[in-house]
Amino acid sequence: MAKGKGTIGAKIIEVAKAHDIPIEENEVLAGALSNVELGDEIPEELYKAVAEVLVFVLNLSRPMR
Repeated sequence: MAKGKGTIGAKIIEVAKAHDIPIEENEVLAGALSNVELGDEIPEELYKAVAEVLVFVLNLSRPMR
């Protein structure tokens, strides 16, 4: 995971694409998480949305059927 906005966010996306790292975009969740400092707990009201991203990530490592 990475966190950044503006120029830094654009650079994170650029590097991810250059290395074929899948990107999951969710502007609403990203906006809500932008207020959370790295290392802090995720607010409970964001658990479901974050869980959906984690499912996306876990499915990346599973062989396609």
